[in-house]
Amino acid sequence: MQKGCLPVLLMVVVAPSVFADQVTLKNGDRLTGSIITSDPKTLVLKTDYAGAVTIKWDFVQQVESSQPLYVGTNAGQVIVGQVTTSDDKLAVATKEAGSVTVAKADVVSLRNADEEKKAQATIERLQHPRLSDLWGGSLDTGLGLVRGNSDSSNFTFGLNAVRATTRDKIIYYTTSAFNRSTINGVTATTAQTVAGGVRYDLNLSEKSFAFGTVDLFNDRFQDLDLRTVLGAGGGLHAIKNAHTSLDLMIGGTFDREFFTTLNRSSAELLLGESFTHKFFASTTFNEVLFFYPNLSSTGEFRSTFSAGLVTKLSKTLSWQTAFNDYYLSNPVPGKKTNDLLLTTGIRLIFGNAAQ
Repeated sequence: MQKGCLPVLLMVVVAPSVFADQVTLKNGDRLTGSIITSDPKTLVLKTDYAGAVTIKWDFVQQVESSQPLYVGTNAGQVIVGQVTTSDDKLAVATKEAGSVTVAKADVVSLRNADEEKKAQATIERLQHPRLSDLWGGSLDTGLGLVRGNSDSSNFTFGLNAVRATTRDKIIYYTTSAFNRSTINGVTATTAQTVAGGVRYDLNLSEKSFAFGTVDLFNDRFQDLDLRTVLGAGGGLHAIKNAHTSLDLMIGGTFDREFFTTLNRSSAELLLGESFTHKFFASTTFNEVLFFYPNLSSTGEFRSTFSAGLVTKLSKTLSWQTAFNDYYLSNPVPGKKTNDLLLTTGIRLIFGNAAQ
């Protein structure tokens, strides 16, 4: 072998280990590759021979990186440089400040350049999301059938969607119920209601928020073709933790009602509360009440109340039971003041709600 070939051969053999990150385990094993990312419990190393390997930090004795890594600390700092470990500390060789030592217990993440770019893009998207981002919610369906001397079909549908950021929240909802029966050859629709609306909350502080609402309602058997309600006001996050939330709201609305026989408008006071409590890891109770005293026709009022119990069956499926009560103190002559709706069925969870 010629002498000139020896240095080249040595470079070929040695280069992969010189320019690779190395992870030494407590049992003495040494792994080489490229560190991709880590969290407080695990480290991911990409190798040529086994692909991405996930290693528990408890089994790691030493780390040496040949590439600059982005070291995230629990204080919110990000330190960039080649990393070596010694005992329970990480030494980061930065360009600007030289060697910076960080306690291993204070490190929340290690990322290579590509992973850091992805992480920053995610943070930027959360801080400045598009209107189409961050949505999550649920789709509820219920179906009842009777066949025999009488035929009856009952269908209920509900859609709830929420887009929440640290600054604001958009809530969309719609519910509907339809029932048709056939007796002795005569078919009749016996229930047909549709309700829907949008609410926008803007956080003013950690505890307070302002809101605006648009609500629509139709009830065929109350002779109500359409109720349109525009509202605004302020609210308080009275309770807000991992298991329980309680919001209190006060404001005003303008109510425009189109009945089959008459039209009317009124100004209303809005008083409301929204309560949610998680009893177990898989079961949640929620309840919402709005009370609207009529300011244009003193003594009259209306209210909407809903309560539900949801039991999670899987990541995307739940079983839900819901109760709704719509009350109007001054319906058109011959109509009742209350409309009650009790539904149960499968709930499909989508978007952020399934995370």
